Amino acid sequence: MNIYFACSITGGRELEADYQKIVTALLADGHEIPTSHLAKSEVMENERGLTPQYVYERDVDWIKNCDVLIAEVSVPSHGVGYEIAFALGIGKPVLCIHRQERRVSKMITGNPHPLLVVKSYSTLEEAMSLVKGFLQK
Repeated sequence: MNIYFACSITGGRELEADYQKIVTALLADGHEIPTSHLAKSEVMENERGLTPQYVYERDVDWIKNCDVLIAEVSVPSHGVGYEIAFALGIGKPVLCIHRQERRVSKMITGNPHPLLVVKSYSTLEEAMSLVKGFLQK
């Protein structure tokens, strides 16, 4: 399955290790993740030289071509919010996962869109279980 994995970049990287573990597990299961580089520690440095227009066009193209979008939304991010809305707007299923203790925007948690699933988790193992369950549907 082609999965667009969305996570905070400029909004904060405190959950970077979690992003890496989620992406690594998905890749190990044989999924294609064009955004896997976003989980890497060097993402800020690697993306620094890219123009905003290039990043927008590249990412929108990846969303258009993905089967689903999975977003880790524990750390607020304008870009991730935009990606979620864009994916829903073109009919892509979206899973938003977040740590149980984190507050998430009501624009996400209150969205009744039938293709949107929002779930909280307390452990990374639970997060992976939510992701795998979502992908099986």
